[in-house]
Amino acid sequence: MAWITRFLAAVAFLALGIIFSPETFGSKSNGSYSSKLSISLKLAHLLSFSTAWGTALWVTFIGGIIMFKYLPRHQFGNLQSKMFPAYFSLVSVCSAISVASFSYLHPWKSSSSAERYQLGFLLSSFAFNLSNLFVFTPMTIEMMKQRHKVEKEQNIGDEIGGAKNREAAKANPKLASMNKKFGMIHGLSSLANIMSFGSLAMHSWYLASKIDL
Repeated sequence: MAWITRFLAAVAFLALGIIFSPETFGSKSNGSYSSKLSISLKLAHLLSFSTAWGTALWVTFIGGIIMFKYLPRHQFGNLQSKMFPAYFSLVSVCSAISVASFSYLHPWKSSSSAERYQLGFLLSSFAFNLSNLFVFTPMTIEMMKQRHKVEKEQNIGDEIGGAKNREAAKANPKLASMNKKFGMIHGLSSLANIMSFGSLAMHSWYLASKIDL
């Protein structure tokens, strides 16, 4: 029930923000339907983008590194296998909403070159996340499970870090081959994630230029 309480609290704060917004008290209180739709789409875009950006920042540069440094390798891998599908699903949905709202607010035929570039960045982030969600992550998880079986036969995996794995791989060609394949797949997944994050970073600069504080 805790997540329901948090969700209701977030909705309540959002409602208060709408009530006390300039559009409610100011001269735009009787704005047209199109202006209200525009504000709603801007809100959807901002919330979706910020959620995707914050989630990617935490998972890529903070949470993942902390877990890798302090969790046993097999425990870390099993946790990642549950977390990554949820992570890429969330960022993909947020990217899709950002793309849809931005493209509606800036139709392609009437948009400037800068706006078209921004739509391209958002589409790139969406595509890179989809590639991770449906291609690289399932391959990485499957390869990880196979490697875990071999490592358990070698009585390794409960330690922190990969020193024992590298040592065992020197005498176990099968494990060495798995390490190589896993490293390649995981590298592609990480590259796609960084490219997605970079695309969002480029869009953040555009948004910053539009905010009047």
